[in-house]
Amino acid sequence: MRKRGVLVISHGSREQAWVDLVDNAIHQLPLRGDLPVAASFLEIVEGRLIQDGLNQLESQGVTDILVIPLFVSLGSTHVNEIAYALGVIDAPSFDSDLAPFRVNARIHYGSPIDQGPFVAEMIWDKAKVISRNPEQEVLILIGHGSSYDSFRQRWEQGMSQLVEQVREIGGFAAGDYALLRPDNVRSKVEYWQKERGMQVIAAPFFLSEGYFIREVIPKRLEGLSYLYSGKSLLPHPLLTRWIGQQVQVWLNVGK
Repeated sequence: MRKRGVLVISHGSREQAWVDLVDNAIHQLPLRGDLPVAASFLEIVEGRLIQDGLNQLESQGVTDILVIPLFVSLGSTHVNEIAYALGVIDAPSFDSDLAPFRVNARIHYGSPIDQGPFVAEMIWDKAKVISRNPEQEVLILIGHGSSYDSFRQRWEQGMSQLVEQVREIGGFAAGDYALLRPDNVRSKVEYWQKERGMQVIAAPFFLSEGYFIREVIPKRLEGLSYLYSGKSLLPHPLLTRWIGQQVQVWLNVGK
């Protein structure tokens, strides 16, 4: 007999508030009572690492696991190395030190957040609080990025689509994106502010609030004039809906 379960994997943080935001989004899943669901973290959160989540589900008799990589971009190296460590792909696309996990269940690998209607609505909901006159503003979406060219290109592809989706929803005059790796955040904001004479709305593209949103981005933009929400995707009910939609599609395929 097949028994299905879901494992949601995110990065993890030393800040309990970061972990709580992820947990709260998963705990609100309406499907939770119907199938086992576990939330695990790539690192830092001891006792709740990926192997712990796999063990938890398999101890409940789960034979098929949908793994949802709760990272914001297809360009995240973590999405790639976790796929390798779970046996989904034969080798990582970079020199990863993540060892293969012990797993007996069949793994079905889901998709990271990346872009789409739900994601765009989440970004807009956080940005609209500080937007004053969208038709005269430029929205600049700021993400982590990658030092690897192939992964950076995936970041750029997803963010270029996402920022256009948010621009259309919010009615912004223009939209752009910037990455912390390689760093072009300051140059992008300076271009739109000084050369184009537009009010900049800087919108962070991170799952949960922490060091990058509170410290890294403001430091990169120190001395410039811009509006900044300082808000991550979480908390937002649409992220729970995004997870639930991916789970429901997977459940329906097997019927």
